[in-house]
Amino acid sequence: MQNSLSILIPARNEEFLKRTVEDILSNIEGQTEIIVVLDGYETDLPQDKKLRVIYNPTSIGQRAATNQACKLSEAKYVMKVDAHCAFDKGFDVKMMKEMRDDWTMIPVMRNLHVFNWVCENGHKRYQSPSGPCKECGKPTKKDIVWIPKIKPQSTSYCFDSEPHFQYFNAYKKRPEVKGNITETMSIQGSCFMMTRDKYWELNVCDETFGSWGSQGIEVACKTWLSGGRVVVNHKTWYAHMFRTQGGDFGFPYPISGDQTNKAKQLSKKIWFDNMWPKQIYPLSWLLEKFWPVPGWTEEQFTKIKAWPLPNQKEINAQSVGIVYYTDNRLPEKIVSKCQEQIKKSGLPIVSVSLKPLKFGENVVLPLERGYLTMFKQILAGLEKIKTDVVFLCEHDVLYNHSHFQFRPPRKDVYYYNMNSWQLRSSDGHAVYYDCKKLSQLCADRRFLIEHYKKRIALVEKNGFSRRMGFEPGTHNRPERIDDFKADEWRSEFPNVDIKHGKNLTTARWKQSEFRSQKNCQNWKESDEIPSWGKGNTII
Repeated sequence: MQNSLSILIPARNEEFLKRTVEDILSNIEGQTEIIVVLDGYETDLPQDKKLRVIYNPTSIGQRAATNQACKLSEAKYVMKVDAHCAFDKGFDVKMMKEMRDDWTMIPVMRNLHVFNWVCENGHKRYQSPSGPCKECGKPTKKDIVWIPKIKPQSTSYCFDSEPHFQYFNAYKKRPEVKGNITETMSIQGSCFMMTRDKYWELNVCDETFGSWGSQGIEVACKTWLSGGRVVVNHKTWYAHMFRTQGGDFGFPYPISGDQTNKAKQLSKKIWFDNMWPKQIYPLSWLLEKFWPVPGWTEEQFTKIKAWPLPNQKEINAQSVGIVYYTDNRLPEKIVSKCQEQIKKSGLPIVSVSLKPLKFGENVVLPLERGYLTMFKQILAGLEKIKTDVVFLCEHDVLYNHSHFQFRPPRKDVYYYNMNSWQLRSSDGHAVYYDCKKLSQLCADRRFLIEHYKKRIALVEKNGFSRRMGFEPGTHNRPERIDDFKADEWRSEFPNVDIKHGKNLTTARWKQSEFRSQKNCQNWKESDEIPSWGKGNTII
């Protein structure tokens, strides 16, 4: 059976490599293999069918060694791991279960207590360079303990304006950071997982940076700025041994200040000046997403915002319009308020209804309410309006003006606004969870036309199946319409999706109503919606 995950370990004079490999072998539970690169040295390793070893007589460097290991992999996922780590039971299965193809994922990071120095008098010194006992001056011996420390548990990282790696503890305390999957601006670099295809597509171990340095920033920026997400899986952990004291307890690769500075300066040039060819977002987008960020002043942030992507002018020049669709069954009180919000956008509107409607430029399709009819309404609106970009707007959603400020960076991606609350009109109760909804979709008009032509043809031929789904680009089931992907953005203020009893699709109000809890991440319940007020006063 083909492996699902390859764990890539570049190793250079690593004293605890064998123990790391043994730890991984004892804790993996899936179709997982380990590929170790002995980069310029030899050592004993366990004999196991799940372990493959590459020996380089001469060291080629950490990034190059990681790439060398990845070339041997045929697995869907790869995970780069340092050679001095311990792991949670079943960490591989827990990671793969939550993974998505455009994500980079890391586990919660603990500190690994590997050894103590102990003298004959029983005095202990926490792992550090060798030497006599600090208390009595007698010789010491190394006592291996291999303890993954429960505290601290690191789940959020960033980089400052130098750029230097930073822990981002303040972000963890923000009210929106909840659930088992949370976002992080950057990573530490000792452990990360992604698909093998994405590893090569993004070239996350670019050897131009040198053997070592700025690894976490490189991986995070390449993931975020190309349209992916960097997330932490709180359902599992790994523990990493830190070597910061030098001497014979320092970094195993020969590294100089010039080398690390080269990596830092190259990183700064690429990301701060938006010079990476694959990015669709500028660095200012990432900073704004996590703002405020330690190590950045308002002045520095303003300066970064002045450096747009090379194609930003083209993006801003796109004409934008709204396709509004309705089944004409909504109570007038809700209709008028929702239409009033849409009008505030100032954008051209094409409305498609089943009965005549005085809203925007109206197209009437005298059809019966249903899924196929809804798809035909959307296509009719897309063909009528002539703008480059279209927002799809439903008749029972209150759209905040900030929703319409978004512009899609690419013409072959479906973009969804994730900042949307669900409101129960009967009592004003509201819930939020991460979800891509058709009512929050924005994309290139011609791109959407091709999708809906295919969708309608398939439904007319085979009938509608829920496995086809409503939201383009959001799943990989065989019933999908096409292979194009979805991305997400968050408007400054939320939209309100009103549930009134006559909705075409059902609503869920409890987490227990979801078959999979990963479909209701970051769940929140409230009787008040940010910027809108009390739920029972909104409509």
